[in-house]
Amino acid sequence: MPGLLATIDVVGLLTCFALLGTSRIGACIRFLALQGILFSLVPVIAHDDGLTVRVLLLAGANVALKGMIFPAVLLRLRTRAGFHREVQPYIGFVASILFGIVALAVSLGLARELHPALSHAPFAMLEAAIFLISIGLFLIVSRRNALIQVIGYLVIENGIFVFGAITVVETPLLVELGILLDAFVAVFVMGIAIFHINSEFGMADSDRLNTLRG
Repeated sequence: MPGLLATIDVVGLLTCFALLGTSRIGACIRFLALQGILFSLVPVIAHDDGLTVRVLLLAGANVALKGMIFPAVLLRLRTRAGFHREVQPYIGFVASILFGIVALAVSLGLARELHPALSHAPFAMLEAAIFLISIGLFLIVSRRNALIQVIGYLVIENGIFVFGAITVVETPLLVELGILLDAFVAVFVMGIAIFHINSEFGMADSDRLNTLRG
């Protein structure tokens, strides 16, 4: 279903640019939820194996975690910590959008180089996976707010999931669900860390960690 994959690709890329260009943390969380739901459907659409139990479990677990549980946890954490905007990021929002344009061009070039070796992988999803990973890394290093950095981590996880879904022919279901469990635990651990950073400093800027002394 190339048309559906192309639609997921376009909307998913737009969510990445939205994450780069907005300062409102609530909006970022909702864009992340939409992105997670969209790319969770890739295993169902990309393969011609039919709706097997493995595919349905994998897609359902991803939709539940990335579309509902993770956003709910992040929104609750935002409310309890009392911060709603990313203020003065390391790299401004306009510059971030420009980075996204360059990253998209680079992702298209890399996907074009990789596609002959991964001919069974849909080109649109290959390019999307590379782009998601690059945007996630950029959000982690360019934002001060620790909650936005958690969002960046989840964007990377979306990219890795897409890349694995389109390139690995068959992975044991327990391995895939184990990876999701790792992401689940990581989000909760980072959420606890953000809460304590905010309690200590009255804000969630990760650079304030430099003031801590052992």
